[in-house]
Amino acid sequence: PVRRDEVLARKTWWRVGGPADVFVEVERRDQLVELARLVARCEVPLLVLGNASNLLVADAGVRGVVARLTGELASAEREGAALKIGGGARLVQLLKRAEREGWTGLQMTAGVPGTMGGAVKMNAGMKLGEVSDGLLDVDLVLAGGDHGTLPASALRLSYRHSELPPGSVVAAARMRLTDEDPAAVFTAVNEHLDYRARTQPLDVPTCGSTFRNPEGHTAGRLIEQAGLKGHRVGGAVVSEKHANFLVNTGTATATELRALIHAVQARVQEASGVWLQPEVVLAGDWGAS
Repeated sequence: PVRRDEVLARKTWWRVGGPADVFVEVERRDQLVELARLVARCEVPLLVLGNASNLLVADAGVRGVVARLTGELASAEREGAALKIGGGARLVQLLKRAEREGWTGLQMTAGVPGTMGGAVKMNAGMKLGEVSDGLLDVDLVLAGGDHGTLPASALRLSYRHSELPPGSVVAAARMRLTDEDPAAVFTAVNEHLDYRARTQPLDVPTCGSTFRNPEGHTAGRLIEQAGLKGHRVGGAVVSEKHANFLVNTGTATATELRALIHAVQARVQEASGVWLQPEVVLAGDWGAS
């Protein structure tokens, strides 16, 4: 389906953001290739929307085409000792299936609210590991519609970083399955998820962790030490439960959330000399603001 002026606030974890000029759901790789060719010919920007868990969409919305990967591009199937996972596959559901199937090797995605494509792009992870630990290769559709497979080594994966070709889309990724004991693995996974539920504000609109952990520090501790818990810009507030989570209290705009990000960065730098790098990605038409 193709829809015009699709409001994106309902699709983002922060529950903010204006409309997309055009919104389309893409189910198959050949459709994704054709879409990439079409937007290149028309010189129209393309944004692929994953689970929008770390995305801050401008109040004015997004110009061009916004696509969501569904169908076979959001599925997972076993291929021998590997799992082929569509770029649009949601990791929360994938990990639940892995527990049912006894698949091990995906535990680094525990609590990651995004999709496989976003997890590759950000080299997502937590204390049980990160995507680079098990990534074998990725099936990419490049800007302009060319496509092919790249080994994980070509992506130069590091902490919350990859070097995917500019404008490329992760159509699928292959992750290595391990021969670990599923009972032990999922005991650790569920302990981690229980800890997150106790210590993080998971019942309100946030983007998860807002800032990357600087080397030798944790972002949440630096923000807390700067006295910023509860600091507010309009309807956006620093969580009292975990300072690295910025919360939409119900009336926040994207502009207010961005202003709060900047305020936190400035205050933390003043207090500790550390400049926090956001994990959140800005998208859309921010104008001159």
